[in-house]
Amino acid sequence: MTVALRQFTLLAVTFVALSTVSSVSAEVRMETVIVPMRDGMRLATDIYRDDAIKSAPVALMRTPYNKERAKAVAERFAAAGYVAVVQDNRGKFASEGTFFPYDNEGQDGFDAVEWISKQAWCDGRIGMWGSSYVGATQWQAAVEHPPGLTTITPTATFSSFYRNLYLGGAVRLSLISKWASGNSPKPSGAMVTNNWDRTLLHLPLNEIDDQIGFPIPWLEGMLTHPTPSGYWRRLDMTRDITELKLPMQHVVGYYDFFSRESVNNFVRMQRHATDPETRKQQQLILGPWDHGTIGKSKVGDLDFGPDAQWDAAGATLQWFDRYLKRDPKVIATPLIPVRFFMLGENQWHESDTWPPTGFKDASFYLHSGGKANTQSGDGRLDRTAPNSDELVDRFQADPANPTPACPVTDRTPLHAAHWAPVEQSVIEVRPDVLVYTSEPLTEPLAFAGDAKAELFVSADTPDADWVVKLIDVHPDGAAYNLAVGILRGRYRESELQPKLLTPNETYKITVDLGPIAAQLATGHRLRIGVCGAYFPLFDRNSNTAEGIFGKATAIATESVYHSSVKPSRIILPVGAKVGQ
Repeated sequence: MTVALRQFTLLAVTFVALSTVSSVSAEVRMETVIVPMRDGMRLATDIYRDDAIKSAPVALMRTPYNKERAKAVAERFAAAGYVAVVQDNRGKFASEGTFFPYDNEGQDGFDAVEWISKQAWCDGRIGMWGSSYVGATQWQAAVEHPPGLTTITPTATFSSFYRNLYLGGAVRLSLISKWASGNSPKPSGAMVTNNWDRTLLHLPLNEIDDQIGFPIPWLEGMLTHPTPSGYWRRLDMTRDITELKLPMQHVVGYYDFFSRESVNNFVRMQRHATDPETRKQQQLILGPWDHGTIGKSKVGDLDFGPDAQWDAAGATLQWFDRYLKRDPKVIATPLIPVRFFMLGENQWHESDTWPPTGFKDASFYLHSGGKANTQSGDGRLDRTAPNSDELVDRFQADPANPTPACPVTDRTPLHAAHWAPVEQSVIEVRPDVLVYTSEPLTEPLAFAGDAKAELFVSADTPDADWVVKLIDVHPDGAAYNLAVGILRGRYRESELQPKLLTPNETYKITVDLGPIAAQLATGHRLRIGVCGAYFPLFDRNSNTAEGIFGKATAIATESVYHSSVKPSRIILPVGAKVGQ
């Protein structure tokens, strides 16, 4: 750390504003200051505080999305007795430098926290808040161990960016490409594509930045490193976070692409933190949301009811009251380690752990007469393992016409990038989708934990993808996705050491469906969908094994087996009162 930073005083005050927060009798003043980093770069920083409070705990947000957008929450925190500090990340909005995703957040986060800790209005306790990229800045600062950092609340974010960007070897293509198009420096005159279908379908994949409209070297780097190699080490904090001694509140929704990472980070900290006290200071809030709907009841095509509405800022305040203010009234209330929302039942539950206790793995087996294609086929799902050699189900996965993640219709002709629950019926009429459906339930079916599929499969190409969807079919026939997983064939044994398929050889694969808690009511049916793509949320498999630099594609004939010796099944953690 440079001497200049240790001795720093305010370089400039560029803006001062007064506002009264009507809900609390406090006068909140905002001033913008310029805070230097260790290399001399100066980051614009807004400070919200009530001058009547001489010293208080500090709530810090570091964001690439414009510090001014946090104004309402920052004022709320300041009115509640905190100093709220919001900083534009390096190279964004009013801050100096060049923005390169995640590259400087650890060092800049350390410098920001250290600077705050030296201010007279800081009582020595600092917490960080925010979601997504803003959540990642918390992890990256925390593993640098800055003085004064007392707690973090990482919401919908990662500790390993590889595990967030890649799932089962497939890349979240639309997510990273569209984010890159809006968060990368554009050359003068550059225009972003207005034809995302054409852009996301382009091969080879390493040229996608040119299709977006301008070179984006960091995006090309991420796409050309599809295995968790040393390239990803600087964005992998998994080995570091368990050494932290910080209370943490982890928040995410089932439909969020960060769900696995956020839940697994809670589990790592609760089970494996080296400090026993830190293990007791972890909380997981697991709701019915996707990435853009945290705290809302309407998610995609479904409304999960009034209990799904959740005050995220209020929950953060309560957390800070416990660990920053150390409010005796809050501390007197025992910390609930896990609060999870059960879809369908639409109510919150509490648990000491994730997965919650009281649920036991149960198998649901795939059956058919060899014609499980489409929802009108003969695919069945039940609790009885096959006792004979049933006919094999097959479908063709065509990269030129990939199975969409969301319905493509005359009214919505483009491939939508949508993670939330959507009605599946339009997709299930495609012959490249295998559909296995249970009989109507005669009693509610509740499950909570980490779901997975074990399938026996083959393909006539050296590579292929298998997508598995867990679906709730309502009595009126409407079908909504609960959870989805994907596995690229070459990564069936190891993400680090891919191994191509031998055409027409049978393999047992395991597809991770992620964390899920749901209750299907009497009369509903459980359904499994199997297909070869989930586009554009994940990139298509060319099926040729040419990889990231290849242009050629091939139609793969993919097979799913279900027999006494190849019993393909879904494994769900079922409530003890419902299943055995």
